[in-house]
Amino acid sequence: MRILVVNPGSSSLKLSVLGDSGDPILQEDLATDPAEAGATPLDGFLDRAGELDAVGVRIVHGGARLRRPTLVDDATLRLLDEACSLAPLHNPAAIAAIRRLRRLRPTLPIVACFDTGFHATMPDAAAVYPIPAEWTEHLLLRRLGFHGLSHAYASRRCAVMLDRPLNRLRLVTCHLGAGASLAAVQGGRSVDTTMGFTPMEGVMMATRSGSVDPGMILHIIRARGLSADQVEETLDRRSGVLGVSEISADMREVIGAADAGNPRAVLALAIYAHRLRAGISAMAAAMDGLDGVVFTGGVGEGSPRIRDDACSGLSFLGVQLDSARNAAVVGQDGIIHDPRAAVAAVVVHAREDLEIAAEVRALLQG
Repeated sequence: MRILVVNPGSSSLKLSVLGDSGDPILQEDLATDPAEAGATPLDGFLDRAGELDAVGVRIVHGGARLRRPTLVDDATLRLLDEACSLAPLHNPAAIAAIRRLRRLRPTLPIVACFDTGFHATMPDAAAVYPIPAEWTEHLLLRRLGFHGLSHAYASRRCAVMLDRPLNRLRLVTCHLGAGASLAAVQGGRSVDTTMGFTPMEGVMMATRSGSVDPGMILHIIRARGLSADQVEETLDRRSGVLGVSEISADMREVIGAADAGNPRAVLALAIYAHRLRAGISAMAAAMDGLDGVVFTGGVGEGSPRIRDDACSGLSFLGVQLDSARNAAVVGQDGIIHDPRAAVAAVVVHAREDLEIAAEVRALLQG
């Protein structure tokens, strides 16, 4: 099958055509606002893509009802529209792409592939919020988790790189990009993760705050007279690395400013590393131990500095990087732990497209 994979991120639009081998036949990665990039780049890419058998579209949030790969029809689109407000940085671009594809290629099967699906195995202790049971049951509020396509691939690829069976590994997979989340993957199954009902919970991100005190949010609303939409826009688009540094959401620029002595950039990196270490430790606790740490995503793959900062405080877990190995691995698969370390550390080049294509084949071919 020739499958078009459409992967809108919070700061990118990735398009690729994959054959049965998994190697990209055609590929474009657009560093742009995907909410504005949905139509024109897709049109041109389709012109060059040739014959296609199906499309797989990454959907960050399908709400509580949509978590398994689903063939898109009018009913599916209505459910996706309802969930749009839960992932405002991602879902609008994905839905726009689906609607555009239905107009341009009306007979082409389109499969929605959900970032939440991998985390459906989380136990209730990890997934249920400590809120009134009525809210949990009637509003369908629970921790869903995100970046599941990336965490699934990264964990399987790590097992291959270490030449160890996945079902015997306890891994913390760290997807670090514009959005960031960690997952506790025990025996190939997600048992905990840092993101929750929306992609705003968890570790510090490029423009998203990650977890903050809900009481503080209520205080801000009362003290500043802000609406829910204004608070959401601030926490989603003007917080995180950008908000603390007041320089950029681009980790490379913030690292450069920190190295030049900018105190706000130094603080942003310190908070980022502190919350990463805390998150990795919490994920290890969910599995009663740790066999490996996996870094993936743009920052996870591209920044030896961030990997070193994240792991430098984790020696109590048995994590120890090899400085030369770590520095040499940028944007590719590689093993970066000290050979004497009790816990492995690897970098995995993100291939969400392979996960999406596999889900499309499994659904359409039975």
